[in-house]
Amino acid sequence: MAIKLRVKQVRSGHGKPAPQRLLLKGLGLKHINYTVELQDTPAVRGMIRKVSHLVTVTPVE
Repeated sequence: MAIKLRVKQVRSGHGKPAPQRLLLKGLGLKHINYTVELQDTPAVRGMIRKVSHLVTVTPVE
């Protein structure tokens, strides 16, 4: 079974550089308090690392 991560946007992308806004969109996040569940892959981990100051991440049991 693949491990999943629950990613929640806790800060706005407004006023942030365009690449960070595009990463939020690529992760499927639309607005503050929006939550998505994603597969735990190296690509997703890298995207999360770039916007770690805007999101919180918890593993899904």
